[in-house]
Amino acid sequence: MVSKLRSIALGLGFLLLLLPSLLWAQTATDRSELDQFLKETANQGPQPPIGTKITAANWQQYKAFLPFGMVKLFEGRYQWQMPQDVEIDIGPARYGNLPRTWIEATEKYGSQDRVEVLPNGHFKIENYQGGVVFPNPQEPHRGFKILANVFFAHAPAIFGAGPENTSAIWFVDRFGNISQDTFDFIYRQSGWDTDAGFPRDETYAPGTWYTEWFMEETPEQARYTTTLALYYKDQEEHEVPDNYVFVPSLRRSLRLSASARCAPLFGSEWTNDDAKINGFNGGTAIFDADYLGDRKQIELVQLNNSSGDFPGNYDMPLGFPKPSWGKWEVRDASVIDAHRIPSETRGYCYGNRVLWVDKEFWLPYWVDLFDANHKLWKVAAYENATGDVPTLGHVWVGVAAVNWDLQNTHATIWSPWGNPAHRGHYLNRLTPLEYQNGTKYGSPSGLMQILR
Repeated sequence: MVSKLRSIALGLGFLLLLLPSLLWAQTATDRSELDQFLKETANQGPQPPIGTKITAANWQQYKAFLPFGMVKLFEGRYQWQMPQDVEIDIGPARYGNLPRTWIEATEKYGSQDRVEVLPNGHFKIENYQGGVVFPNPQEPHRGFKILANVFFAHAPAIFGAGPENTSAIWFVDRFGNISQDTFDFIYRQSGWDTDAGFPRDETYAPGTWYTEWFMEETPEQARYTTTLALYYKDQEEHEVPDNYVFVPSLRRSLRLSASARCAPLFGSEWTNDDAKINGFNGGTAIFDADYLGDRKQIELVQLNNSSGDFPGNYDMPLGFPKPSWGKWEVRDASVIDAHRIPSETRGYCYGNRVLWVDKEFWLPYWVDLFDANHKLWKVAAYENATGDVPTLGHVWVGVAAVNWDLQNTHATIWSPWGNPAHRGHYLNRLTPLEYQNGTKYGSPSGLMQILR
């Protein structure tokens, strides 16, 4: 009898151990469900008219205009799900958000860009000189061409933040606990620059076309921890950007391994491959992409600074934008599934990166990330802001973002307005002179100037 009871107890214990995985198996979303969703919603029908309010009660009427991951949040299949009072207000679409010099570079150089597939399966872009790489991406390699447009999408020659307008990242766990980190950063174009008043190629980081400097301000125990990413023009020689980290306790910088592309950045849901501006910074040598179609999609691209107040201006507990952030637009978009080429997939964290890409900015406004087993893992929303900048015109000026980990019920929220003044990015020559120092804020030697 004792032996029988022991067997029952062991069996129950085994079932309890399995229970989390069994529950996860019931809610896991397979990559094939995305294909089915795109097929079912291919005929999108009449788009939501201006004045439409998409809510928890009527979202299914408009789901053909929503990205896949947002539909999953509305369906409520995960612990992260849309609040019952969610509201997405539709306003008029506004185009004409790119600098004149960028458009001129696209017209001048766009027709000469070519894709070459090397014997090792890597992709190489020939003749790129600035502007949109492939203004009208078509087969062959249509998906890759859109991915290239994303990777080289326009950003101001300099944008960033210092202690006066520091950006904030909030971390939310499954129990609703919130912690906050703040950061200074300087991102800048170091080559192929098309913005007026800047040299085409800078000299502080030879061979690069983009540099990213990112330093933690708070919490105090992590202060001065700094990362630096260098994006090289020759991506066959530099398959992924070079990454460095300055460790304050050592008072020295370390070069990170190329295998660290999946490491979480500062404990967030984002990895090194997740976001240059929006959605993807893995490079174009060892990635390909499948073209999944063109669609009309809702996006928030005229964002105001409301995202700087968390959780006050977020629809909680999900942390979704409130209507006060601005009107959403129905815009032209492309959908691609980006992934590493077959020879480079071993050990990589993501099996699929589905990018919902705006066809004017060529920036993703939504990303669905699937794990190595092709199960939905994270969904990320990017709400873009535009504004008037001297010498540039009405252009992209910032982004607020949320990345929800559906498997582990954790979230990371980012806002450039997350400072007491709700002040946004420094842009181009409006950036204080100190932060225009390319060597200090864009080269490995500059990391050694921290704490001096």
